Amino acid sequence: MPTTRKQIVFFVLGGFFLTNAILAELTGGKIIVMPAFGLFGFDKIPLSIGVLPWPVVFIITDLVNEYFGKNGVRKLTFLAVGMIAFTFGVLYVTLQVPTWERSPVTHEQFKAVFGQSMWIIVGSITAFLVSQLVDVLVFVAIKKRTGKRMLWLRATGSTAVSQLIDTFIVQFIGFVVPGNLLLNDFLQVCTGSYLYKLLIAVLITPIIYLAHGLIDRYLAGDETSSDEPPEARSTDRAIKGTVA
Repeated sequence: MPTTRKQIVFFVLGGFFLTNAILAELTGGKIIVMPAFGLFGFDKIPLSIGVLPWPVVFIITDLVNEYFGKNGVRKLTFLAVGMIAFTFGVLYVTLQVPTWERSPVTHEQFKAVFGQSMWIIVGSITAFLVSQLVDVLVFVAIKKRTGKRMLWLRATGSTAVSQLIDTFIVQFIGFVVPGNLLLNDFLQVCTGSYLYKLLIAVLITPIIYLAHGLIDRYLAGDETSSDEPPEARSTDRAIKGTVA
């Protein structure tokens, strides 16, 4: 159990990280249409509903990177991949179990929803590892140049690059490989999903600053907190103690 404030912060951020990652996997098979109001030259944008919880994952990634460094992001990434793989296994088993004839959800309905989710999970595990690595590298590269200034640039910049990679990989494996979308439709959905996620990333920038301020204020009362870099030994011990 977490005992210090820094461990509690990592514990809470990790909870939001894992919850939103798994929610995005399970709901991502649904394609919706959102109004674009002429933005980006579109009146309407088709996109996966998984774009709603997924930006939170990248926000949490940036916050964890800010306070716990690459080591913290690496731990959460591997944990998330493990949990997503576990979800895949559970879904596979449930799809093999016969459905009671009086079940309000038929086997075909269940398979249509969660069978599609399994393809998205396969694509997401691949995309997640690649995009998270890119997110961290871009975030660190920008931070080296800006220091503690311009949080918005490293948060939005790293998210913009990593979500571009994530969107196209996961939706290609999730929709094109099983034959559920033609290539033209795939490109349209990917473009819409990415542009919408990019818009969300820009709009929620104030939330990142708010969360950053709240965490700073909360950690100010922790005797173990310091101004050392994220990779400092005290921080690393806090992370290890949290996930032990």
